[in-house]
Amino acid sequence: MNTKTLTLTLNEGYFVRRTWFDWFFALAALAGGGYALLRYSGYMDVYEKAILICSIPAAIWIGWFWKNLRILMLAVASISVMAVVSYGGSLERAETAFWLKYFFSSQSAILWMSLLFFMSTAFYWIGMLAGSGRDGMQRVGTGLTWAAIGMGLIGSFVRWYESYLMGPDIGHIPVSNLYEVFVLFCWLTAAFYLYFEDQYETRAMGAFVMLVVSAAVGFLLWYTLVREQHEIQPLVPALQSWWMKVHVPANFVGYGTFALSAMVAFAYLVKQRAAEARWYKLAPLWLLGVALCFEPVVFRRGDGVGGYWAIYFGVSALVVAGILMGRQRIARQLPSLEVLEDVMYKSIAVGFAFFTVATVLGALWAAEAWGGYWSWDPKETWALIVWLNYAAWLHMRLLKGLRGTVAAWWALVGLAVTSFAFLGVNMFLSGLHSYGSL
Repeated sequence: MNTKTLTLTLNEGYFVRRTWFDWFFALAALAGGGYALLRYSGYMDVYEKAILICSIPAAIWIGWFWKNLRILMLAVASISVMAVVSYGGSLERAETAFWLKYFFSSQSAILWMSLLFFMSTAFYWIGMLAGSGRDGMQRVGTGLTWAAIGMGLIGSFVRWYESYLMGPDIGHIPVSNLYEVFVLFCWLTAAFYLYFEDQYETRAMGAFVMLVVSAAVGFLLWYTLVREQHEIQPLVPALQSWWMKVHVPANFVGYGTFALSAMVAFAYLVKQRAAEARWYKLAPLWLLGVALCFEPVVFRRGDGVGGYWAIYFGVSALVVAGILMGRQRIARQLPSLEVLEDVMYKSIAVGFAFFTVATVLGALWAAEAWGGYWSWDPKETWALIVWLNYAAWLHMRLLKGLRGTVAAWWALVGLAVTSFAFLGVNMFLSGLHSYGSL
């Protein structure tokens, strides 16, 4: 068999393996993308039209690659369209239409996402610690996580439409401020986790990964309920660019997978030290666990901790204490150290690839907006530090055989560095990227 025949055989085999639902999904993606292009092309420039056209085959491929996504994507698209139609062109309908007011307006959907993520975290941990019915509890956790991702996506798409209802000059993709990118971070991180859960056929990692998602949700609720920073705002001039539509999502794939790898690293260390009976030997895990669970508190300043963060701290401390006290039972439920290490590596590899792309796109955007590819702005400097940190981690693993405890601690340090690049720069340093306020 020559190379041409082999290529044809492989290609034919790939398409022959498609089921009727695969083809239905592909047709639905083509129809939906085509309708969006015809209906909303007046709001798009040539670059945005190109992004939409390219996203159609990309959506089909990812739906075929990971079949669980097909139902999610169809459900999110259907409900989002229903919500958009329910507005009838008036933003005031968000307060009068039942389904919008209580479920599918952007704010309602995102609050549901927050609740569902908290519930999924609880069920993952109940399953982890339960003596019986463990698998059933964790299955519920998985289902709730899927539902939370769906509500987060619906909320984001509907918010996008709501911004255009406020005015064509205000409308923009919802990735422009801290509120919107925290929503993006939550559902992206959870979606990547569910992929690894499916691939490795273990739900035990969810108990750890969902902690960082719940921490982000806690920050998001504070930002919404206490700071009231959830309202849609017009874009500042520098953000009025199509580059934002590709740079920010790529960046947050990196942030999400780096956070995922850190929580898997935490699970690795808990499993590794499960048999340790001397509590002083576990002191680093105590401090580390508390820092991971209530990371947003570290970034509060000025008016002190306050009641909201005091409660948050208390809950986080109880969670970490529970992990360490029940570490032997938890360790028995976790997959092998080899599996945890593999997930850690793959998460960092995916995140590094996307973060590299995001950094290049950011340089191109900077050249268009400010006239230079690189200006050593604090955000750019810390993005470079994050990139170098994970480049070194991957170099040491691939060329020097880095494994085990050092790799896990390094992944956790990476989360601290990434968190400062994401939040700390906005708080403590000023620069061209200071768009989000705390």
